[in-house]
Amino acid sequence: MTVPQDDRGLLLGDGLFETLLARGGALEHWDSHLARLTAGCETLGLPAPDGAAARRLCEQAVDDASLSRAAVRLTLTAGSGGRGLDRPAQAQPRLFVTASPSPAPTGPVQLVTVGVRRNEHSPASRLKTLSYLDNVLARRQAGGAEALMLNTAGEVACAAAANLFWVRDGRLQTPALDRGVLDGIMRGLVIARARARGIAVEEVRVGRTALDGAAGLFLTNSLIGVRPVSMLDGRPVEDSPLVALVS
Repeated sequence: MTVPQDDRGLLLGDGLFETLLARGGALEHWDSHLARLTAGCETLGLPAPDGAAARRLCEQAVDDASLSRAAVRLTLTAGSGGRGLDRPAQAQPRLFVTASPSPAPTGPVQLVTVGVRRNEHSPASRLKTLSYLDNVLARRQAGGAEALMLNTAGEVACAAAANLFWVRDGRLQTPALDRGVLDGIMRGLVIARARARGIAVEEVRVGRTALDGAAGLFLTNSLIGVRPVSMLDGRPVEDSPLVALVS
């Protein structure tokens, strides 16, 4: 698909996206991804896409790519709009899908605290908008590791492309959503799994030092599932059996 030069997603980052995992041609957690996209459209004042049509586009992209494990990106822009910030009176969103190979991750990941901050006061920090430059810069600053991002108050927020969990005194902790955190699909699943197994989960507001000495530090997103962190800022991270229970 060719995106016109006046597309607002291209020019202004005005739009949303979802990244789904497809295995064996099947889209995982489709209903949750569609619900988040629909809620994001309401926040941005955009018409939500037809769910059935969007799903067909995703499935067709996977079929065309002939991939057994694929990252499926569903992109919704605010459509064409001419020059300036104001949208046309009747926005006509543009929807397109791509599918790329997504090999299963192997082994743990290293995490490095970076200087790029999440703005917890911005509505965009809780949406998958097309403006991801802060995340791009954070990953670049991490120099080949994954980036640990704090918010403007110096509180732990997330990784550049994942939610963050850790174990403290037998409880699972994760940053609260109002700290500049995306409400990740896998984040919600991990919280539900933990509580179903009787593991306490706390959504917290803490500074970076709260991670020192924490056990079972791990990242989550739709493509990696649950991925342990082995090193944080050059120091080994303790293992915890709770990680396997929620994976």
